[in-house]
Amino acid sequence: MIAIDNTLISEDILDKKFVCDLTACKGACCVAGDSGAPLEKDELKILDTILDKVKPYMVAKGIKAIEEKGAYVIDGDGDYTTTLVSDGAECAFVYFDENKIAKCAIEKAYLEKIIDWQKPISCHLYPIRITKHKTYDAVNYDKWSVCAPACKCGEKLDVPVYKFLKVPLIRKYGKDWFKQLEKSAALFLKK
Repeated sequence: MIAIDNTLISEDILDKKFVCDLTACKGACCVAGDSGAPLEKDELKILDTILDKVKPYMVAKGIKAIEEKGAYVIDGDGDYTTTLVSDGAECAFVYFDENKIAKCAIEKAYLEKIIDWQKPISCHLYPIRITKHKTYDAVNYDKWSVCAPACKCGEKLDVPVYKFLKVPLIRKYGKDWFKQLEKSAALFLKK
């Protein structure tokens, strides 16, 4: 583990390779799983605020799920997550592009400059998962079989997780934190 400010970072983030390969996985991380994307408390209000602007990018069954359950729910672990279309189905914010790749309606609204929030930080950071503790965040690599194509692509391109996720890591922790992570990675990888 590497400590930077109030974070403990798994070494897997430095040496595991990862680059999303949407043509291979079809956005499975937005479809598979037993709950929606984890949400931070401050993101709940954001979702409530942007929902009407995002709805035009959503599919009918996603809108219906949100109208019935709300934009977020509390999962079996007691955490806030995005709503699913139904148990074991895709996130309510998913739409499928012309290549049947699952994509995010929130992010599409962001890219079209309709809203100024890209998507939940947990989605932006994946395959990194953050566990909040009293005095620090545990920053870990989450290995999931649906991401096997991303691991293969990352190996081929020789891109470690932290480099692939530079933008969301800076979004979460800032540029200075990321510079410290780069220095720590250089030292770690020399060993």
